[in-house]
Amino acid sequence: MSNDNELTSYNPIAPLGLVPLKSCSELSQKANDYLLNWRTERELDKAVDTANSSYKNHSFIIKSSAPRFGSGEAKGLIEQSVRGMDLYFMVDVMNYSLTYSLCGHENHYSPDDHFNDLKRLIAATNGKAKRINVILPFLYESRQHRRSARESLDCALALQDLEAMGVDNIITFDAHDPRVQNAIPLHGFESVPASYQFIKSICKNVDDLIFDNDNLMIISPDEGATKRAVYLASILGVDMGMFYKRRDYSRIVDGRNPIIAHEFLGSSVEGKDVFIVDDMISSGESMIDVATELKKRKAKRIFVIATFGLFTNGLASFDKAVEDGIIYKVVTTNLTYQTPELLSRDYYINCDMSKYIAYIIDTLNHDASMSKLLDPYDRIASVIEDYKSKQK
Repeated sequence: MSNDNELTSYNPIAPLGLVPLKSCSELSQKANDYLLNWRTERELDKAVDTANSSYKNHSFIIKSSAPRFGSGEAKGLIEQSVRGMDLYFMVDVMNYSLTYSLCGHENHYSPDDHFNDLKRLIAATNGKAKRINVILPFLYESRQHRRSARESLDCALALQDLEAMGVDNIITFDAHDPRVQNAIPLHGFESVPASYQFIKSICKNVDDLIFDNDNLMIISPDEGATKRAVYLASILGVDMGMFYKRRDYSRIVDGRNPIIAHEFLGSSVEGKDVFIVDDMISSGESMIDVATELKKRKAKRIFVIATFGLFTNGLASFDKAVEDGIIYKVVTTNLTYQTPELLSRDYYINCDMSKYIAYIIDTLNHDASMSKLLDPYDRIASVIEDYKSKQK
């Protein structure tokens, strides 16, 4: 483990406890396994006595549940003592695979249901924990982050709810707009990039990429993803281009102004592999439109890369885009629910984020600096260097 030397010089702030909601059980179990392995092998020099007894535990997962009544109402239940512990709640608000009975009808969990269950479990700790941290891989209501008319500011309100409940740190990944943290300026908020895992997974699955300006280009599908694309292009030393969406502001369809066209700004993509980088794939319509436009401009292979693969309209459109040669690979993480159908697709590359989450939890529990985890520049450069050396 790369940060052993650093962590052993810090005292754990308190005994560690993971409180995963059912929506995030698989991801949290993987993170728990990493933590168990690291702490079993780690030599302790300065770990405080109160944390020592549970430092090398058989499991850090705290048993909990959020059972529901027949009316659909629920309660949070912590099934063991958490007094004096450093707790990490984990919830996937986009896991629609879970269901509950509502007056005899099967009802799928919505993001609102998941978030309210999170608050119920935090409330169930009764204020006895030493510190409360929340890991929200997909930031709840992150797309409703600013006001453009008479409308609610749901993300800001959600963050303030957590602040009022005594949450000390909120960890999320590739927040749609990290500036929403201004709603809680005195509390810990980190939006962690997944750039390193993208490059690592792509290099593992594709062996003939050439990382130079003549053979690769990074594309932002819209204005909002420009910063991510610029960052990745800068690290890889390649050009970056972007599309902007021309919308019809005279009408609203499905709650938004429909896109008329995607306009491109940037140098030629002819003959180049292209990485289209964004924070999420929702329906996938925009990504496929952008990929189609790039193919018209004679791009070579197109990689669609996003932290969150929601695929709200299913996979049929992506299957067709791959079959038609428009898209080469689709790359997302396991930070949100993945259907068995998605995992079975040959064109899909899955980026496992459980080890990264374990690093974050381990670092925070020791109250150590997260700077190296939040800036993956050196790790990406190392992966690219290794990849190039294997090609020689």
